[in-house]
Amino acid sequence: MAFNAYDDYEQSERVQKWLRQNGLSIAVGVVIGLIAIFGYQQWRNHRVGHQMQASGLYQQLQGVIDTGNTNAVDVITQQLMKDYADTPYALFAVSDRARRQAEGKQFDKALDSLAWAEKNAPSAELKALVQLRIAHVQMAKGNAQEALNALDRMPAASYAIESQELRGDVLVKLGRRDDALKAYQASVSAMGPHASQDNEVQMKIDDLATAGKQGA
Repeated sequence: MAFNAYDDYEQSERVQKWLRQNGLSIAVGVVIGLIAIFGYQQWRNHRVGHQMQASGLYQQLQGVIDTGNTNAVDVITQQLMKDYADTPYALFAVSDRARRQAEGKQFDKALDSLAWAEKNAPSAELKALVQLRIAHVQMAKGNAQEALNALDRMPAASYAIESQELRGDVLVKLGRRDDALKAYQASVSAMGPHASQDNEVQMKIDDLATAGKQGA
C-alpha cells in the first residue's frame, strides 16, 4: 500500500511538473483550435449566405425574364457573373442567356456566354454540361469539327446518352460513318437494357446500316 501511495504521489508530481513546463503551449493550442473552429463556422455561414443570395437573385431573374425586360435581365445576369461566379446560379443564368441567344440565331454571342460558363463552372459535372451545350451550338452554326472538339473535352461517361448521340451526328456530318455508328451504339448502350427498340438513336443506326448496304 505504501509503495502504491508513493507511486501515485510520484506520478502526480510528474504530471504537475509536465503541466508547468508545457502549460503555455497547451493553452496556445487550445486557443488556436477554438479560433480554427470558430473561423470554419464563420466561413461556412458565409458560404451558406452567399449561396442563398445567389439563389435569390437567380429566382428574381426568372421573374424578370417573364416580363420581357431585357435591360433588367442583363443587369441581374451581370451581377451574378460579377459577385457570384463561384456559385452554380451564375452558370445557370449565363447558360439560360446562351439558350436565348442560340434560339435567336445569335450563335457567336451564345458561344461567348458558354465560354464564360465553361471557364467558371463550379464543378466538373456542370462544366461537362456546358461543353455539351457548346457542341450543340457549334453544330447549329455548322461547325462540326468545333462541335467534336467540345465533345472531346467532356469526360467519356458524362451525359453519355445525349453526348454520344450528338457525337454520332457530328461524325456523320464529317463523313466518318463507322465512327458515327460506334457513337450511336454507345448512346443506346448507355440507355440500358430497357431502352425502346424504336428509339430515335436506333433509327439513326438503322439508317446508317441501310446507307452502308446501298453504298456497298
